[in-house]
Amino acid sequence: MTEWHTTRCINLEAQLKVSLVIPMYNESSIVRNALETYSSYMDKTFDDWELIFVDDGSKDGCGKVINEASEKDARIRLEGYEVNRGKGYAVKTGVLASKGDIVIFTDCDNAYGEETIGRAVEQMTSTGADMLIGSRNLTKDGYEEYSFIRRFASKLYIKVICIFAGFKLSDSQCGFKGFKGEVGRKLFKYSEVERFAFDLEIILIAQKAGHTITEMPVKVVNHRESKVHLVRDTLKVLSDLRKMKKRIKKLEIA
Repeated sequence: MTEWHTTRCINLEAQLKVSLVIPMYNESSIVRNALETYSSYMDKTFDDWELIFVDDGSKDGCGKVINEASEKDARIRLEGYEVNRGKGYAVKTGVLASKGDIVIFTDCDNAYGEETIGRAVEQMTSTGADMLIGSRNLTKDGYEEYSFIRRFASKLYIKVICIFAGFKLSDSQCGFKGFKGEVGRKLFKYSEVERFAFDLEIILIAQKAGHTITEMPVKVVNHRESKVHLVRDTLKVLSDLRKMKKRIKKLEIA
């Protein structure tokens, strides 16, 4: 076990408030475990933190678990709304509601492991980067838990998107990303995409604003069946991407 895992917080992070945003939609089967895992990790790793779950119009009552927890610990909060609007809007809601010096979002299923949060904070504070993107393509074991077909499809999808977006990033679609707090809250004020391609939009806005972006290797340790349909979703994202690039080109960012 590394020193990071056994130490409450290294000096570099001691004065930082860290916000963790978790979007969720009908996650009653895993939300309790997610709450326990994330809150326990945040409490043992950071002195000042908040855990924000965003209920994206769920119908299964998963938000009730978070509400009950927030009554016992004010550092745990529930944001949300009644009608489902998509992961992009849920992440935006959580980021805009955050108060941290560093804001990170990841998924309710803890796909990359909770220790990734600490590594991200460490890398962001040591490099001074404005935005961090997790990447499954920086190490050989990033996709270790995926089948060959799913790994191939994911890599192909990312490659096509990056070519059309003009990125030189290795994994723009990874569901783990971090921001300096003020940067993340600024970027999401300009975002409009509510569903699938929201991370592409945020990267484009960050580049437009001249913010520095760093990548960090992540490994899939928990995974569920992919909701991505390669051909259909690629065509949809490419169409959305064309519109995003046109809009962001004209965007004036304060």
